[in-house]
Amino acid sequence: MAIKFHYNKTSLQDLNKQLKVRLNALPTLKNKESALRIEVKKAKNEAERLNKALENKKKENAGLLRLWSEFNPELIAVKDVKLGVKKIAGVKTPVLENVEFEVKKFSIFNSPTWFLDGIDLLKKLASIGLERDVFVRKNELLDFARKKTTQKVNLYEKVQIPGYEEAIMKIKRFMEDEENLSKAAQKIVKERLEQKEAEAAA
Repeated sequence: MAIKFHYNKTSLQDLNKQLKVRLNALPTLKNKESALRIEVKKAKNEAERLNKALENKKKENAGLLRLWSEFNPELIAVKDVKLGVKKIAGVKTPVLENVEFEVKKFSIFNSPTWFLDGIDLLKKLASIGLERDVFVRKNELLDFARKKTTQKVNLYEKVQIPGYEEAIMKIKRFMEDEENLSKAAQKIVKERLEQKEAEAAA
């Protein structure tokens, strides 16, 4: 990235300010990146754990599969899913607070005895599935933020900070050279004046 600057004190002060801002922000960005990396791993692990729990629940109840043909799937439905928001390293992430189910009335006497257990099982499966989905989304949001933060860290560390440092060095060298030339010119003028004065006196 080419940094635009002028060979003067104002430009030097501006570049020093910009460099200071980036040097001060870099440790914070690195801490944020590290925190996000940890949270991404946690969310991913939790999503995987819930997925396994869901699969295990299905396997445990595989024996009931032949009975499900008797079950009326319209008896139970998800009525509402309440989500909260939790900020993690400045990133808003979803939190599953509650799942409300709507169970339609049915005759306990005219239905198979296992229907109540079936409804409970469906509630558990749906809750685990929804919680897993929330953690998958949480993982996506955190991972996106982590990638953006990593990009910014790399931009500061590998491009902007070295660029500003190089520009500052160029201006300083230019100003030093200008000062040395000015001093050398003054010295030459002084020597010529002294020489003329000496010739005039002789």
